[in-house]
Amino acid sequence: MPILGPAFVAAIAYVDPGNVATNLTAGATLGYTLVWVVVVASLVAILVQFQAAKLGMATGRSLSELCRRRFGRWGSRVLWLQAEIVVLATDLAEFVGAAIGLHLLFGMPVAVSAGVTAVMSLMLLELRRHGRTRPFELASAAVLLLVGAGFGYDIVFVGHQSAGALAAGLVPNLGGDGALLLAMGIVGATVMPHAVYLHSALVQGRGVSTQAARRQPALVRRILRLDCSLALGLATLVNVSMIALGAGLGAATDGAWAGDLVAAHGELASRIGGVAALAFAVTLLSSGVSSAGIGTLAGDVVMHGFLGRRVPVYVRRVITMAPAVLALLAGAPLTGLLILSQVVISLGVPVALFLLVYFCRDRTLMGPLANAPLTTAIAATAAAVVALLACSLPLALLF
Repeated sequence: MPILGPAFVAAIAYVDPGNVATNLTAGATLGYTLVWVVVVASLVAILVQFQAAKLGMATGRSLSELCRRRFGRWGSRVLWLQAEIVVLATDLAEFVGAAIGLHLLFGMPVAVSAGVTAVMSLMLLELRRHGRTRPFELASAAVLLLVGAGFGYDIVFVGHQSAGALAAGLVPNLGGDGALLLAMGIVGATVMPHAVYLHSALVQGRGVSTQAARRQPALVRRILRLDCSLALGLATLVNVSMIALGAGLGAATDGAWAGDLVAAHGELASRIGGVAALAFAVTLLSSGVSSAGIGTLAGDVVMHGFLGRRVPVYVRRVITMAPAVLALLAGAPLTGLLILSQVVISLGVPVALFLLVYFCRDRTLMGPLANAPLTTAIAATAAAVVALLACSLPLALLF
């Protein structure tokens, strides 16, 4: 039981505003066509997060700490720089999502909402101070349920759903204009590098020593697999519900709505009523605030691991929120910021995944929890496919 829980914290990264934007757009423009992409990407995410958790349990160190020990001073600094850029881009997406939520709820200027988001995310992180990890994990699970409930409520009242079309969407198909680009965006928004670094750190200090974990490798594998399957399975359902809502709202507007988040709120208010619009705004705000807190925590893990240094969480929040606040003050388009953030994040995906496979195959490092050759082959293949799609996303957006 002490080992269960960290996957729910990592799963918050899988329902952030980037996921909301890409999935709603996919549903609005292509219906249920890309449901299979969400499912496949989520299965890969379960494998990835399971590997990250197993690495932390087997070694007692995070992925970034192992990189500092294995690759030396300059190698770890280069890896830290790219990971830090990924964390900053992640923060940008999360602040934009929360800013839109606060604007829709209270009419708050988006620049002011960035500061409010920072304060709210720090309040969430306070739950983890002084070793109070369980309340933090329960709060993360509650956010997952809240986001799912919000989308579920809107799906019911928007209607225009088709069980047959949803089932057909499970069959691989990239038909339709822009389907490949949206599929790459979904993969890039689903497999998140900062969640990999974070999860490998969260499983430590839970009353189960490295020696105890190595004495019962089969049990540890089962528990970690259960934790990842429950948390990311729930996140998968939430992501599928986003596509279903996009498809339903697109059909209700006869294709007039194409996925814009602010316009979605207006359409829900005019067609369904204020409660549906309120549910959407609260859901978007919850997604942005909670994932912003996770991003701050991941940034702390990344810096401490790669550099062996820590910055107070409040100072770090001011530093990481600065680019988002400046961009919002400059009046940059919100949708454009979300797309830019996903492009930058996608460039960090191959680095995190291949580092994970590299360490998990090392029997000297992992002991009895090392990957079997077949597991390594499957993980490496999945990592290669995801990395290829993620790195192709910037080129597809540019050309």
